[in-house]
Amino acid sequence: MFASPTETDIAPSGSLLGLLQRGRGDGWLHALAAPRPEAVAALDLCVLHDPRLDWQLEHRSLYYARLYAELGADLGALAAHLFHPDDLSRPEEERTGLALSVLGHLTSYDNRAALDLLRRYAVSGANWRWALDELAVRDDDAALRALGPAVLDRFPATEEGEAALVTAVRDAFEPRPWRLWAEDPARPAQRARLARASEGGHFTRWQRQLRPAGPRPGWSVAAVLAWALEGYESVPRQWREAPAARCLSAVAGPEDRPALLSAAADGEPPVRAAALRHLAERDDPDACALIEAAAAAADPDVARAALTAFARMCGPGVLPQARRWAGRTDALGTTAATVLARRGEESDAPSVLAALHHVLRTGGANAAETQPLVEGVGRLTVRPAAPLLRYIYRETASSQLRGHTARALARVDPGFAAGFAVECLWDCEEDTRETGARHATTGDTRVMERLRRLAADPAEEAAVQTAVRGRLDGPATP
Repeated sequence: MFASPTETDIAPSGSLLGLLQRGRGDGWLHALAAPRPEAVAALDLCVLHDPRLDWQLEHRSLYYARLYAELGADLGALAAHLFHPDDLSRPEEERTGLALSVLGHLTSYDNRAALDLLRRYAVSGANWRWALDELAVRDDDAALRALGPAVLDRFPATEEGEAALVTAVRDAFEPRPWRLWAEDPARPAQRARLARASEGGHFTRWQRQLRPAGPRPGWSVAAVLAWALEGYESVPRQWREAPAARCLSAVAGPEDRPALLSAAADGEPPVRAAALRHLAERDDPDACALIEAAAAAADPDVARAALTAFARMCGPGVLPQARRWAGRTDALGTTAATVLARRGEESDAPSVLAALHHVLRTGGANAAETQPLVEGVGRLTVRPAAPLLRYIYRETASSQLRGHTARALARVDPGFAAGFAVECLWDCEEDTRETGARHATTGDTRVMERLRRLAADPAEEAAVQTAVRGRLDGPATP
């Protein structure tokens, strides 16, 4: 989670703050019904202390931006956060990334205050690259050109400064501002400097391609395993299980099997992990026995690698083995149940449901193993799972998991269309809004109004608008 270690608590799921932290559609609706100061305070707290479990998978910025716009909320708390002295001592992206993304979306809704904040922060803020990327897709050419001298002043005319500029130009996520600055006819010195930086970026990229750090043609099995061990022993540690397994697939032959079996049985952790994965992906007859032994290993890296290796097996013997292991109450049993959830048959539904019960009892609604099991009960249409899915939908702090749960509910819960599907239309996740658009009953007056607003919203994703238009153009549902 992006919040600091002392601020990671998620409020109860029934509270306004808890609903907003989770990005639930019900949070949006409750915020509009709550006293405005209370709603704005809860909204500010969410944006200033990012509640997401995984910022790379979960979305909140458009959800919060729409709510700022709907409430007509002042952006003073965001400005104070961005320009706080902590910005110098804590320049990491997680402190300001969500706030900057929210401002970017507000700019799309013609919020002038949000645009001004982004421009100011791009000039003076520590996380200026993020602000610049938000402006790159929304601001006009003239305004972006005007930012050029101030941004380039961040890079002093020294050897270190020029090297940093080369890196910034080369690694820019949105190249538009840099291109505008490099083509600015009013600033010839700036154009020359950026031309040199661009050439330097091309040169360093060419050097990296000439001297790759990874495996090379002609490597043996022993060399690949040694490379995996080298990464494990480096500082910081590099876990090379997956790339080493891919290399083994290219260099290993039948004559190497004894060495790989030995490595998978008692090698060093990275060596054992790479060998296990290689053998599992080739459905070696001894792979399952080696996986079972490794899953009980004291080293957590080895145990995790064993579970990953079994989950990746695809041969004809995998499902029978998964059925034998699915009754276990340890991590290997749960992994076996997830294999059945993804690839099993209708007869495997009781095992998948039992595993979901076990995971919720032992790990709660946010356990990592919950998602594949949720997908499984939906795929297998396990109707008795509906109460568990409703619980997960309400309680989980992961908006991604909630989206998967909504899709499973659409398959197993007859009451979904008139219940959670309506709420999904206001959810923070694009896929969840799409699920709501496809299933929510249009007999609810709120649904038709929301569908029309989503259809007209320029910030809405194309997949959602396609589903929305399909419902608006189709027959009404009770």
